[in-house]
Amino acid sequence: MYRESNGVWAGMVLAVALLGAAPQPHPGVASTVNVKLSEWNVVLSQASVAAGPVTFVITNAGSIPHGFEVEGQGIEQEIEMIQPGASDTLTLTLKPGSYEVYCPVGSDSHKKLGMDTHLKVVGATSPAPPAPSRYGASEMSEAHTKAERVQAIRVTGGGPVIQILPGPFPFPDSAAPILKAFGDEREGLESQVKNGPYSNNVVRTSGSFAFTAWDKGAVRDSVDGVAEFATQDGARWKLVMDRVQTKDVPHHPRFGGVIMGLYYHGVTQVHTPLVPTINSAVALWAFGHLYKNDVLVTDNAMVHVMLLSRTRRDGDFALSCWDCSKNKIDELQLQILPGPGEPKFAAPGGFLFVNWEQSQGR
Repeated sequence: MYRESNGVWAGMVLAVALLGAAPQPHPGVASTVNVKLSEWNVVLSQASVAAGPVTFVITNAGSIPHGFEVEGQGIEQEIEMIQPGASDTLTLTLKPGSYEVYCPVGSDSHKKLGMDTHLKVVGATSPAPPAPSRYGASEMSEAHTKAERVQAIRVTGGGPVIQILPGPFPFPDSAAPILKAFGDEREGLESQVKNGPYSNNVVRTSGSFAFTAWDKGAVRDSVDGVAEFATQDGARWKLVMDRVQTKDVPHHPRFGGVIMGLYYHGVTQVHTPLVPTINSAVALWAFGHLYKNDVLVTDNAMVHVMLLSRTRRDGDFALSCWDCSKNKIDELQLQILPGPGEPKFAAPGGFLFVNWEQSQGR
């Protein structure tokens, strides 16, 4: 009798293991989910937990401040800010259902950059999928989910066209406190405060720009577009964009190529603060074929494009605000830099920076 019962019990344990049912916690004892925050990921130690008390142990493994928020089933609770290298905890009582877990920093700009995942909470009688034994499994599953979402935008440049030349940044006192978070990049950024691309040194010019960008998730984004413009020295330039730039650089969300609806720059802790705080309909990082006076300059020009809230005023086109995020989105910026290891362009500062002041996207 004893041996038979023992065998039946062993069989039940095996059956539960094969079904993948998660062991249920004792009443009143919280489950624990370890959370790792970084640029630009939220990684959970397990993708599913039992209903009841859940303690999130959150570590900011990134190099800039991040936050933590859980939303779903009538719950919306957050830890507003966790400094780099620091940890914090949040205990919530969760009922069965799906919960979104993300970083809310920058009015959800960190979330839009990829710091967003999901947690499944199951009831006592509902079988749960096997919990991953390491961070990577949850990360891979979420990346696959995001890859299925596709957005596209068609942008056409319009209105006055200006070339922006090197000069001092107009809001150095506002940017100075934020530069401290940029580590190894700080020295280069501080030099741009004195003589960088975001200046009030502008000249009127002419040109056209139109492109289509597809946000397909991860590194599957794509772009197709052409810009043609003149510069202050009379040179004629043509840029053909046909591939996104997917290199992961700290503070610079280049890894996704195309990002829709982003609040960043300025005070947001996303990308360089040497730009006023803005909202963009689309931001993209690409490689392009660049021609000067019909002669190929490079097939690997590094390109950054934003259709953003207006930063420049009419008339002299000087930067008009430190926080421009509430302005109308109709300013189209095109920045072009030499490819990795290539010489600077034969242009002031060695780069090209052109704005279309009344542009539109759909």
